[in-house]
Amino acid sequence: MHDAVIVDVIRTGSGRGKPGGALSGVHPVDLLAGVLAKLVERNGLDPAQVDDVIAGCVSQAGEQTFNLARNAALAAGFPITVPGVTIDRQCGSSQQAAHFAAQGVIAGGYDIVIACGVESMSRVPMGSPVGGRDPFGPKVAERFAPGLVPQGISAELIAARWGFDRDAVDGYAAESHRRAAAAAATGRFDHELVPVLITAEDGPEHAHTADETIRPATTAEGLAGLKPSFYDEATDARFGGLPWLITPGNSSPLTDGASAALIMSERRATELGLRPRARFAGFAVVGDDPIMMLTGPIPATRRILEKTGLSLDRIDAYEVNEAFAPVPLAWAADLDADPERLNPCGGAIALGHPLGASGTKLLATLVNHLEATGGRYGLQTMCEGGGMANAMIIERL
Repeated sequence: MHDAVIVDVIRTGSGRGKPGGALSGVHPVDLLAGVLAKLVERNGLDPAQVDDVIAGCVSQAGEQTFNLARNAALAAGFPITVPGVTIDRQCGSSQQAAHFAAQGVIAGGYDIVIACGVESMSRVPMGSPVGGRDPFGPKVAERFAPGLVPQGISAELIAARWGFDRDAVDGYAAESHRRAAAAAATGRFDHELVPVLITAEDGPEHAHTADETIRPATTAEGLAGLKPSFYDEATDARFGGLPWLITPGNSSPLTDGASAALIMSERRATELGLRPRARFAGFAVVGDDPIMMLTGPIPATRRILEKTGLSLDRIDAYEVNEAFAPVPLAWAADLDADPERLNPCGGAIALGHPLGASGTKLLATLVNHLEATGGRYGLQTMCEGGGMANAMIIERL
């Protein structure tokens, strides 16, 4: 058995995931390639030593298909001997990549591996792989008749079950922007952000180095004026009335971005003179109700606490992906979690949710937060399409 350690973890700044967004002019392969190249460069690592590149990506269609991980490694200038594989566990894809990478190191199958992810929602819109066809098939439809629901409806169902009102979800969203803006202003993200060089058609080359999705002036009062996004009369009747409080303001925005983590055995890091920043202390993955869909982080957290023997009060920071505001609110309520430790630098509502890149993106922020505050343990968990969730605990070294 080998300890799996994180030597470095970096990300791009977020870009609005629509035409005209800061990163919309960059091919997703090149977006990820830039992060891969920067990761090995700033650690003085010969990329020929990398055993594998494991990349998460959700919308594997068009420019994001044909094994994006391998293409990005080639685009980054890695030797042709470095392989790559692309995986999809929905929003937790790059967190799963980190799990697979670390588990491979622990098992002795890898010495050095990069876990990473990318999503260009501006160039490959969400849902593109479906191509107008049914991805579930008749047996799933029969089992969950009259049918599964979109994630926005799942967020409404969570709000109804836990009794959240519009003030609660909008207040949470405004706080996410406040925390993210404060973290950015104090340089908290500086060590994890890497520049993306943009060549505009009508201007000079410039570097994108910040999160385009943060809105510092956001207030709960301002968000209260937004209309619900998912209201549907038939759905309302099916579930006996829903609160209809999910809006673009209390949801994560469409986002472009890439992120990557350099993971290796502690022994190999020592041989290379590299300082491990954190170690993986435990992993969990669960399935949950695919109609509620986004509640998986709750049982995933319970499972990983049981597996590691840790209690939640020993965890210094919790990164719970903010797909929609009710998700972390329900998680915190069910587990009686300290709200000050929950997404302390803001979450996806402010910092963006580039689907396949979000897992290692959150990991970058979590590692840096533990280092900045002297915390020891960090918990990260992601809700995922189909009613799943990953969770992991890291220990700062």
